[in-house]
Amino acid sequence: MNYVQKNPLPIPEMGTHHSVPVQMDTIFDWEYALKAQQLMALYEKGKAGTWNATDLNWDQEVSIEKLLANRRAMSGGQSPFNRLLNPPVELSEDQITEFNLNMNAWMLSQFLHGEQGALVATAKIVQTVPNEEAKFYAANQVADEARHVEAYHRYLTEKLGVSYPVNTELGKILDATCSDSRWDVTYLGMQIMVEGLALAAFGMIKLMMMDEPLIQDITTRIMQDEARHVAFGVISLQDLYTHGALTPQEMREREDFIIECTYLMRDRLLMGQVYQRFGWDEDLWLKWAVTTPFMAAFRQLLFSKIVPNLRRIGLLTPRVRDAYEKIGILKYEHEKDSTEELLSAPPKEFLELIANMSGGQQAAPLQ
Repeated sequence: MNYVQKNPLPIPEMGTHHSVPVQMDTIFDWEYALKAQQLMALYEKGKAGTWNATDLNWDQEVSIEKLLANRRAMSGGQSPFNRLLNPPVELSEDQITEFNLNMNAWMLSQFLHGEQGALVATAKIVQTVPNEEAKFYAANQVADEARHVEAYHRYLTEKLGVSYPVNTELGKILDATCSDSRWDVTYLGMQIMVEGLALAAFGMIKLMMMDEPLIQDITTRIMQDEARHVAFGVISLQDLYTHGALTPQEMREREDFIIECTYLMRDRLLMGQVYQRFGWDEDLWLKWAVTTPFMAAFRQLLFSKIVPNLRRIGLLTPRVRDAYEKIGILKYEHEKDSTEELLSAPPKEFLELIANMSGGQQAAPLQ
């Protein structure tokens, strides 16, 4: 892919490159048993679902300003942002436009950084996972992740024109996932936690930018890939934690890892970088991000795939359940997991709220 980076991504404080020390065993599988038919079927789906980022229509215009102007026209000339989201200060229409642009840019930037994390973590799985079927699928996923990085990077630098460095807390999760020598913890951190959360967030991007066709196309393609990636994690881990293969101490370590990741995702991925860039009172806006009904519902929805998937693999243990009950996400326990349903729609009440914010338009279907 050859394109001009009109607006290169900002470099984080750590510099242009970041090293994560890791010691791990590289495992060869000389048996080639290929008995895990669920994984082999997923591998075939992955090969059949391959697409090329150059197939996208990169010539189409991307203008958040026009998108919001159209929404204002459909809602009687005024954005419903202040009324529906009740920000801590009244924002002008120009401020609302700029804030929406930066909110979307921040989220898409974190998607980009998460995709690079998935690229690295899944390459690590190829080396460390003991069975050949998982190596096959992980290798296919590595190619997927490179394509996702390519597509998001071009969209941010060429089309949207605004971007952000990696969020500190997301960076911590990626570091922990990539530095742990245990192959199943790499799965937990990436396929179950990071990609499970991203899968729900992708759906929100489709809803919030339903009238921007290029990001709709990118997100639809990536969601289909990511749904398989999350299922890959569930299938690979579904027998490990329920058959007594790990000691109580080892299980507790996995529980601690999950709980820590959950709190980092829920309580720290709050767009503080956006408020800093605007020069706004960060404490005031972070409080808004935690307490306003829309933002609170969004943060809970992010776990709608993670919770049933943890149940499926046997890690929705009493300790994890207690932590999840306290933050209100245990309600997703009985939703379908990723082996039963690759993609799922957000709750009806959330779709209605998005429709109100978008001038009454119907939400784009999640495909």
